[in-house]
This record gives sequence, C-alpha cells and structure tokens, in this order.
Amino acid sequence: MDLHQLFGSSGEWLSAAGPRSDMVVSSRIRLARNLAEHRFSSQMDEEEMDEVLREVRDALNTVPSAENLLWFDLESLSALERHLLLERHLISREQESADGPRAVAFDENERISVMVNEEDHLRLQSLRSGLQLQQAYDELDKLDNDLSTTLDFAYDSELGYLTACPTNVGTGLRVSVMLHLPALVMTRHIEKAFRAIHDLRLAVRGLYGEGTEAFGELYQISNQITIGRTEEDLICDLEAMIESILTYEERARERMYENERLRVEDRVWRAFSVLRHARVLSSEEAMKHLSQTRLGVCMGILPQIPMADLNRIFALIQPAHLQHREGRDLSSNERDEIRARLIRDHFRQIDAL
Repeated sequence: MDLHQLFGSSGEWLSAAGPRSDMVVSSRIRLARNLAEHRFSSQMDEEEMDEVLREVRDALNTVPSAENLLWFDLESLSALERHLLLERHLISREQESADGPRAVAFDENERISVMVNEEDHLRLQSLRSGLQLQQAYDELDKLDNDLSTTLDFAYDSELGYLTACPTNVGTGLRVSVMLHLPALVMTRHIEKAFRAIHDLRLAVRGLYGEGTEAFGELYQISNQITIGRTEEDLICDLEAMIESILTYEERARERMYENERLRVEDRVWRAFSVLRHARVLSSEEAMKHLSQTRLGVCMGILPQIPMADLNRIFALIQPAHLQHREGRDLSSNERDEIRARLIRDHFRQIDAL
C-alpha cells in the first residue's frame, strides 16, 4: 500500500458505523511509551534516533498484533505527503514538522498507528468510528502488551510509565473523542459546556489536536492528566462527560428547532444548496456548510445522505488531499475551485444511488 491507495480509501473512523456517530465522529486512544535504554527524543542525536527506529521496526515485525501494519519512513516522504498523513490523523503536527529519522506504521483501515520518534519514542494510537473508547483501548492494549515482551519500556514502580511530557507520566494514556456540536455553537451555549469541561481538567482542542482551530463545529475532548488514575478510570470519566455533552447537544437541537424552525430549516437548506452548486469554496466555508448539512441530515430536515459520505468529504477537501489528488502544488484559488468541484461531484454521485 502506498499513499496513492490511502487517498482512494476511507479509514474506518470515517465510516460512521460506530455508536452515536450522528454526533461522535471518532474515538481515539493513544499510549505514550519510551525505551528505557535511550534518552528522550528531544535529547537524541540522529544515530540514536536511527537505533530507536530499527528496534521498534524489528519489534513490530515479530508481534502478531502488528503483522498488518505498513511502515513509512517520514524523512523519505514529501512535505505534502506528511501533511496528508496529518489530515488523516495518522501522525501528529509535531511529527509532521520535526527533523531527523522518524516513521509511522499503520494498517489499511487506519485503525491502528504507531508513531516513532515523536515527542516520545512511541505513540501508539487506536482510532474508531463513533463512541468506542473501550473497544479502541482493548485493541491498543493488546499491541502494547505484545510490544512490551520485546521492548523494554521506561517504567517506574511508583510513577508508572515515564514520558517526555510530565502530564503523560503514569498510564501514558490520552483518551479523546471528536464531537460535532453545531447546535451548542448556534445557540451560543458552547462556552458554558467548555467551562464545565475545563473544570473537570479535560482539554478542548481543534480538528488536528493541540494548538489547532475548530472547523465545522468539530472539537476534540480529551483528558489532561494520567498519573494516579487507572486506564479504566480515565476512560469511564471521559465517557460520562461525553454523554453529558451529547445530551446538551440533543436538547439544544430540539429547542432550536421548536423555537426557530423556519430559520433552522433555511440555514440548513442554504448550506446544502451552496455545496451542490458553488464554484468556489474555501476550506473554512466548505466545512461550515458541511457541518450544517450534517446537522440537517441528523435532524431529518434533509434527505438521508449517508453519514459516511459526508465524513469522507470532510477529509477529502483538506488542502493536502486536494493537492495529492491533483498530483501537484495548488494555489489557494485553485484549491478553492477544485474543492467546490469535488463536492459537487460527490453530491451528484450520492443522488445517483
């Protein structure tokens, strides 16, 4: 599998097959691990980084749970190809822009990925459609256990797993969920929800994680502290908070439709019409209209467009995906024209089904 094949496929996390996929786009479990005999990534020279790559690749080649993972050397990829992997949530922003030997391994369904020489030596990730945190954790825990039989992870009997960032010390677990919350944004209740999230020491981030903006009313909610808590506690706590947020979003949708039905319908149909007919669309504008269209489908205002198709469009209209599709660098104006044409074509295909 090469990146051209990746472009032509759609990861499982975009399939909308999981529970609560009307509001929960994806669930992610990430584990930070470091090799005991090596310095943290920020302190390593290229020779030591190469050693870590070799040891991790050898380990992945020997454990059954990693047999379907495909290895990509990030130094050998172009900047565009690395950004494509970022847009598919297979690598982090830090790993995309870092220097030195680094790699990622992932399966064809994009459910499991292993980032090597990121902030930590290994970032193990499981990404699932909808609200499937426990299922994602169980799958990743098996890979973690398998690798621990071959690799010596840095671990302290009192502190737990040792990581480059103190907030990850302990379990090394980051639990996150990507939510679509248009009604809370439209009713201006999103800040109230965020305050409650921060009070529980959870983090709110944009589409591509830390330091990124939220587009299309998509938000990532995750834990911040891992030390002193078990993996089960962290998952249960986040799931409880997510259920509360989903309840708020559902109520906001109901009240908004009851009180301003015509305005809501007009907003949704306008967005749907723009996507079907526009000749030029910026990334931000397209995401905004797709968000409204997604809301309209969930509320029964629009025809029942498959949610997986809408999720797939969200991914394919990102800048690197457009440029990879065209096989060349594109100016901002060219991307806006191609993005609009791609969306029109997708809706024509959906109409033909």
